[in-house]
Amino acid sequence: MVSLVLNWGEKSIAKTNETIELEHAIYKETKRQGVFGCFEVTIGWYGKERVDYLTYDTKGVWRCYEIKVSKSDFHSKAHNTFCGHYNYYVLTPDLFEQVKNEIPNHIGVYVKGNLVKRAKKQELGVEEQVLKDSMIRSLSREFDKSVQSDDTTYLNKLKRDVSRLERERSNYHNKYNELYSSVYLKLGREWVRENI
Repeated sequence: MVSLVLNWGEKSIAKTNETIELEHAIYKETKRQGVFGCFEVTIGWYGKERVDYLTYDTKGVWRCYEIKVSKSDFHSKAHNTFCGHYNYYVLTPDLFEQVKNEIPNHIGVYVKGNLVKRAKKQELGVEEQVLKDSMIRSLSREFDKSVQSDDTTYLNKLKRDVSRLERERSNYHNKYNELYSSVYLKLGREWVRENI
């Protein structure tokens, strides 16, 4: 299983290929004129809750999507941030079959990009202005990433940083080997067995 690791605030989030596939599928399904969306939207200023995918449309309707790829993920203590007018799980086909009887009546379900259960309209779980502010901050974060990825100066700086870190790693590795050899010569094989 291949994974992609992203930094989100002070946390690292590992994304499996299945998660990335589900993100692409729900993005493709919801991307229409008049619908604006963003992944990993932190709700509020303090970041206690995060929606995997949040959309807002020109009719003023908010939709929250929680992406789950395993039964343990579905049952994890990580909070499902269902604060939109309509709230959905985005699941793999296998997971849907395993948990379909556990999904509340008002929560909709997409299996990959296909709607298999409609959501029922709810009152917003937070004030609309909080959702707007959260969406703006998250879109700004994504815009910054995009600008930096196209900035050749920034990319060259990152390449220089990687080269510098590789040289440092090599130097530390060489120093470690020298120290290890020195201790081995001085204290012998028994020290190595006791301290490894």
